Amino acid sequence: MTKMAPELPIEVDVETGVWTTDALPMLYVPRHFFINNHVAVEEALGAERYAEILYHAGYKSAWHWCEKEAELHGLEGEAVFEHYMKRLSQRGWGHFITEAIDLDAGTAAVRLEHSAFVYQLGKVGRKIEYMFTGWFAGALDQILQARGSSLRTVALQTQSAAESGCEVGRFEVQPLTATQQQTGEGRGV
Repeated sequence: MTKMAPELPIEVDVETGVWTTDALPMLYVPRHFFINNHVAVEEALGAERYAEILYHAGYKSAWHWCEKEAELHGLEGEAVFEHYMKRLSQRGWGHFITEAIDLDAGTAAVRLEHSAFVYQLGKVGRKIEYMFTGWFAGALDQILQARGSSLRTVALQTQSAAESGCEVGRFEVQPLTATQQQTGEGRGV
C-alpha cells in the first residue's frame, strides 16, 4: 500500500479544536466507530426505514455542500459533481467514479470501489452502501437547480461489493416521475 498526505485542505482551530475543510466544519472519527453506530441504528429501525431517513438527510446535506462548494470554487455543472465525487473519495468513504452523467437527461451512474462499509463489514450478501443514494440525488438536483432546471432525480444502489459475485458498488441516478415528484415517493432503498 502506498501512502500519501491528505489531498484535501484541513484546518484545525487552535482554540475550539474544530476541523474545517473547504470552509465547512468536519468531524474526524475512526471508521469502525461510525459504521458500528450505523449498524446499531439499522438494527433498531430496520434497513428500509433507516435507508429512507438517511436518504432525506443525505440529500439535503449534499445539496448544501454542492451549493457552497460551487460558490467557493467557482464551479458549475458536471464540475460540481466531479468535485463532490473527488472529495467523498478523499474522505475515506471509498473511491467514487462517475461512469456517466447527463445533466439534460438528469441521469448519472457512479461506481464505488474500496467501500468503507465493505472493508468494515465484509461480504454480507446485501447492498450496504444505501447511505450514499441521497447524496447523489441531492448533488445532481442542486446542480440542476443552479442550471435553472426543474427536473429532479432519485438515486438507487444497484449492486454492492458486499454481495456475492460483485467486486464494486454501483449507483444509478434517474429523473423522478411526475407522480414521484408530487408524492415524494421513490426515495430510499
